[in-house]
Amino acid sequence: MLREKEIKGISGWLMLLVLLAMLIGGIYSLVSAIRAEDALGSVLWILACVVIFLCLFGLTIVNPNESRVVQLFGRYKGSLKAQGLYWVNPLTMRRKVSLRVRNFESSKLKVNDHDGNPIEIASVVVWRVVETAEAMFHVDDYEHFVHVQSEAAVRNLATSYPYDAHEEGQLSLRMSAGEIAHRLRQEIQERLAQAGVEVIEARISHLAYAPEIASAMLRRQQASAIIAARQKIVEGAVGMVEMALDQLRSKQVVQLDEERRAAMVSNLLVVLCSDRDAQPVINTGTLYQ
Repeated sequence: MLREKEIKGISGWLMLLVLLAMLIGGIYSLVSAIRAEDALGSVLWILACVVIFLCLFGLTIVNPNESRVVQLFGRYKGSLKAQGLYWVNPLTMRRKVSLRVRNFESSKLKVNDHDGNPIEIASVVVWRVVETAEAMFHVDDYEHFVHVQSEAAVRNLATSYPYDAHEEGQLSLRMSAGEIAHRLRQEIQERLAQAGVEVIEARISHLAYAPEIASAMLRRQQASAIIAARQKIVEGAVGMVEMALDQLRSKQVVQLDEERRAAMVSNLLVVLCSDRDAQPVINTGTLYQ
């Protein structure tokens, strides 16, 4: 497997001055040979000027956060990564690779979650190239490779977890955003390691039930929320009733037998747990009449 090898090119400014001086000198010598009617010398100086001119194509500019992958007749020679103007063998091929941080948002994918419910999911992936040789020679098109493998990782993640957690401590796509984002980044990184790409961040940007079941699942979520709220209300009401009975007993405000105690508990629970305002009832008799 090819590994990145950083090379240092010759200073481009120095080579530019040298080549321009040689080109000017060659043109002057060519003119002198033509005036002297030296046919052989003229041909040689023409060839020399052509070679010097072609050497100018060896000048290469490397911008900040950019690399140039250098190949000579199909062989990888190294990568220029330091910014500046350099000169390399003009017969080499120099392919530009950006080292800047890039991001993309995947398309909305329709998949089934762990429970088999159809959902829509999309993600945002932040990445950059860190190994230019692997990016250029281990995969055909590393940008396309990043997009395809990222979407494949999102699909696999969506089928591994439910949309909503149905048990305490269970990871879900909706409620465990931090853990899911960490696992998504790990999975994408494993897939892109051979392409010389580092995944900086990966997060779910869109998550929803598919339209055909969205309304039904919304009613289910509302029912779950109502049940959870009722459980909290009942727990609080029972605690308040218990506290009221204990204080009545400790302060000896009133003596209650079992039947009156049950009636008081029933009335308090109705008042505390009802979702409507209590309606006062005036009792003109006694509890037993």
